[in-house]
Parts: sequence; structure tokens; C-alpha cells
Amino acid sequence: MAEQEKGTREHLYRVIKEFHTGMLVTGGGAERIRSRPMALAEVETEGDLYFVTSESSPNVAELLAHPRVNVTFQGTARFASVSGEATLIHDPPRLDRLWSDAWKVWFPLGKQDPSLCLLRVRPEDGEYWDNAGARGLRYLWEATKAYVEGKTPPPNGDLNARVPLG
Repeated sequence: MAEQEKGTREHLYRVIKEFHTGMLVTGGGAERIRSRPMALAEVETEGDLYFVTSESSPNVAELLAHPRVNVTFQGTARFASVSGEATLIHDPPRLDRLWSDAWKVWFPLGKQDPSLCLLRVRPEDGEYWDNAGARGLRYLWEATKAYVEGKTPPPNGDLNARVPLG
């Protein structure tokens, strides 16, 4: 893997790790495309994303029929999108390690809830937009300069990049 590509992958995961919630997008076939917020439980170093769900959740039926998903993350100055394949994982030790008491709102029985499971998204590609901090100021300068000159700002891999992950 080229050093620039490696840095881009790392940048994508740095952006994603700043979020606590992502919008999981499911659908396919004749079904409607749907989105729902999901608490991000873990981002593995290899890139897999983990969410906690219930086997009786409507999203699980959608995922079993059509496992291709997209997860989006949106903040004030940082955004990310990841596409991949979702699978249900039954891993009690991982669930125990990741458990947050805040999730009791959706799972009143806690981590002992028999329907509790993990949803793993194995990313195949992603994209980020990072206009935070000095990057955002640089972009503002480039955008203003381009506007004055009647041009568009030049592409900048620090601000936006598509990242092959699969």
C-alpha cells in the first residue's frame, strides 16, 4: 500500500473515531432505503465498525435480506461515509467489554438481554470530508481565493478523499 493511501485510510478512521453515533442505511430490492441512528460501539484497528442491536429489531430483518449497508457520520466540520457488508455477531465477551450503561434505554435487561447482539460492518470503501481546525482555515482561504478568481478550489486530500478499504 502506498504511504499516501495508508495515511488516507488512517485519516478516515481518525475522523470516524470522533463520532459516537452513525446513521446506518439499509435497503435493497423492492424495499425502501432506510436510515436509523446507531451508537458506535467500537472501531477496530482493521477497520470493522461495531454497533449494538437486538435480534428482534426491524433493521436485522433488512440486513439478513440485504447485507450491503452504508454508515454516515456527520458533525459540524467533519463528515464520513463507509459502505460495506453487515453481519450479526454473537460475541458475549466483546459485548461485555463494550457495554455502556447508557444503552439500558434500549436494552432494559442490560448486557444479559438474550436478544442483544453486535452488528459488524466490514467496510469496503469510504470517504471523508475534514474541514476542522487548520484544515478548515486553509480551505476557507483557498475557497475565498478561488471565488475571487472565478475558479473552484483545487482538490485537497487532507480535506476530502475516497478510500478503498476492501
